[in-house]
Amino acid sequence: MNHQYISIEGNIGAGKTTLAERLAREFNTMLLTERFEDNSFLPKFYKDPESYAFALELSFLADRYQQIREHVANRNLFHSCVVSDYFFDKSGIFAGVNLKDPERRLYRQLFDIIRQNLPEPDLIVYLHASPEILLNRIRERGRGYEKHIPAGYLISLQEMYVEYFRQKDRQRVLWIDIEKKDPLHPDHYGNLINLLEKGLPPGIHYF
Repeated sequence: MNHQYISIEGNIGAGKTTLAERLAREFNTMLLTERFEDNSFLPKFYKDPESYAFALELSFLADRYQQIREHVANRNLFHSCVVSDYFFDKSGIFAGVNLKDPERRLYRQLFDIIRQNLPEPDLIVYLHASPEILLNRIRERGRGYEKHIPAGYLISLQEMYVEYFRQKDRQRVLWIDIEKKDPLHPDHYGNLINLLEKGLPPGIHYF
């Protein structure tokens, strides 16, 4: 594989972990997944966003930093390649939606300081889907604290992702509209593997 650090990104319910797991097996690489199940603030946030948003975002910031610092920045010869189901800048995207000033400004200061010490992915695979598709997937996976996520929240996150990538045109991004091409479908998965094996130049590429 030409890329040493691949991050799978996308909105809630886009299928990030499933694809990351499949690619890690395919290339026999280290898999790095978000530890959301261990985050006690997440269920509380969905019940009372205003009270728990800042604590939630700080906890994810710390955990993502620790994981990436330990497993990516300091990876050894036995794990020279890494596939993750998130990237660190996700913290800034979600905080931009979930936080209000002045907490948002304070969070951004902390985020910018911490981010300087972390490597960026060689490639970001972004899974794009409509809110309707995402809500169906969220319902299907059956996490109780997610069942009341409104479509408007997913739309706000999606807008933040689109704006983020608009400003990152020099980064390697593979944009996959999962409503048109399911990357795990046999007809498309092979094409995806070929792209990853050959490597992609900087810029946004549409699958």
